[in-house]
Amino acid sequence: MKQQFALTLIAATLVFGAQAASYSGLDAGRFDPSVRVQDDLYHAVNGNWLKNTEIPSDKPSHGAFLILRDLSEAQVRSIVETAASQNGAPGTALKKVGDLYQSYMNEALVEQRGLAPLQANFAAIAAINDQKALAGQLAQLSKAGLYAPLGIYVGQDEKNSTAYIVNVYQSGLSLPDRDYYLKSDEKFIAARKALSTYFENLLKLSGETQVDVASLLALETALAQAQWTKVDNRNPQKTYNKKSLAELKKLAPDFAWDEYWQAMGIANQSGPVIVSQPSYIKAMSEILAKTPLATVKVWLKFKVLDQYANALPKAYADLAFDFHGKALSGVPEQKPRWKKAIAATSSSLGEAVGELYVAKHFTPAAKAKMDVMVNNLLASYRSSIKDLTWMSAATKVKAQEKLSKFTVKIGYPDQWIDYSALEIKADDLLGNLQRAQLFSSARELNKLGKPIDRKEWGMTPQTVNAYYNPSMNEIVFPAAILQAPFFDPNADDAVNYGAIGGVIGHEISHGFDDQGSQYDGDGNLKNWWGKQDDKAFKALTSKLVAQYDAYEPLPGKHVNGQLTLGENIADLSGLAVAHKAYLLSLGGKPAAKIDGRTGEQRFFLGWSQVWASKMREPMTLQMLLTDPHSPGQFRANGAAVNSDAFYKAFNVKEGDGMYKPAKERIRIW
Repeated sequence: MKQQFALTLIAATLVFGAQAASYSGLDAGRFDPSVRVQDDLYHAVNGNWLKNTEIPSDKPSHGAFLILRDLSEAQVRSIVETAASQNGAPGTALKKVGDLYQSYMNEALVEQRGLAPLQANFAAIAAINDQKALAGQLAQLSKAGLYAPLGIYVGQDEKNSTAYIVNVYQSGLSLPDRDYYLKSDEKFIAARKALSTYFENLLKLSGETQVDVASLLALETALAQAQWTKVDNRNPQKTYNKKSLAELKKLAPDFAWDEYWQAMGIANQSGPVIVSQPSYIKAMSEILAKTPLATVKVWLKFKVLDQYANALPKAYADLAFDFHGKALSGVPEQKPRWKKAIAATSSSLGEAVGELYVAKHFTPAAKAKMDVMVNNLLASYRSSIKDLTWMSAATKVKAQEKLSKFTVKIGYPDQWIDYSALEIKADDLLGNLQRAQLFSSARELNKLGKPIDRKEWGMTPQTVNAYYNPSMNEIVFPAAILQAPFFDPNADDAVNYGAIGGVIGHEISHGFDDQGSQYDGDGNLKNWWGKQDDKAFKALTSKLVAQYDAYEPLPGKHVNGQLTLGENIADLSGLAVAHKAYLLSLGGKPAAKIDGRTGEQRFFLGWSQVWASKMREPMTLQMLLTDPHSPGQFRANGAAVNSDAFYKAFNVKEGDGMYKPAKERIRIW
């Protein structure tokens, strides 16, 4: 699906808060006094926390983001359980939220019903008797949230951002990435064995007496061989392939597209469509055509069981956890049921929960303070563009124009999703989840032919994250991330600018990273660079690729500098712009010392504090292949070693671990 660039930015007279704050917002108990900041910023700030913190037994990782997500989860739990106990008026959002949560928590009823709620799905799959019926069923499954072996979504046309268009993309693998199927590394071989075991155990539990595991693995391996790499999928020009429906049929003639569109409910779709990975779609149609229908049908049954395993009796949930949790992520213990219930409720009724969340946990004062910070960051970015030495004057004008067109969304949407048409029952968990997904799919498909909804949000307010959307040219900060350690209204400005300021700068910088910079101020995929500017930009970013390629989180396993390039640019530039904004916020006055540290020192310590992270080895391996973000240690240190202000703040000298010669420091925006 279309990528949003997520984190999981006025004049100097604008100030964020009073510099008289005596509470810094730094947690000195996390620091490791045996490590000098000049040698390793990340471990100096987070060393004791890393030594003394155990990853919770139900998680693959832990850190500042996860701690804040735990807080948001606890806040949402209180809201949802209150909604369940209040038993609101029929049809209200409060009633739906409470009933969905209750349906998830009623384990006895889930056990009693077994697979009965999925029998209609199984019958529809069993009835597939030819390629036309297969295409129709794949569409039905897609509307219900099962994207195998292809998916579609409705999004803005990247070269005409005023119109919606259908996008077709690759999907369907049960392992995290194509490399898991194709490489001979022992860890990948073990993952394939775990998948084979999961195929057999899950299907036999459901009543299948004979399971040809080899044929199922061969099917997914063939799809994996055809899929594009994560790096290729980061290139918006490569993935923008507009085709008429006739061209799509010619590309993949073995697939029954007419039946697919009919079952999708958009039979009047006259095209064109965007095909993200044309070679995959071609290969997929050939693979489905030559694979025995019996194999495809068993595979689809497996996919349905896997999708809903956590909402099925315990035996199914346990098998799913053994595969997804233990084998792939190294997690020793399942989440308690209430956490799964909260996640399902927030996923199915996200903005209904969000509206309740904002009313209780987000104040107008917090929004106002965030507005000021964003304005300072935008002003800082304008100044940075003006001062660039590698960009021509003509391209600077266009960069400033794009920045001036940024839309900023803070906290929560101005207009909430209306869930009145979605039926939720307190005694129908599987039905609730399926109806919620069909409701979401219908909302998306209904966008075709309509004006662009510029009030829409891609995250809920209770989400601890932020994002940049290039087609909207917008930066979005949900309410839940505006809490400590990212944002503390009672803390020192320097730490807040290093933390949430760095996040704001990061998201602004996504508009000018290697992907976002290919979109203009109106959100269109359009080249606005001069040739020499583009050449200079690529020369700088290639150095950043090399820097991160050298990082080795696991023995023999390096960060992929090309996959993580956009996020690394955003970290590097976000830190630089946030620092400049902090200086703007001082209004020319010196910052007071707190706990013996200068304002600029506290700024960088605040930056490092938010990247604290521990991750289990299997999850680290997975993230190195699939995640466009670098591990936390390298996000903290990788940006700081290129910051001249960091060297000045801590008097970093040649011979120090964080030292990089001035001529080798990478300065982009």
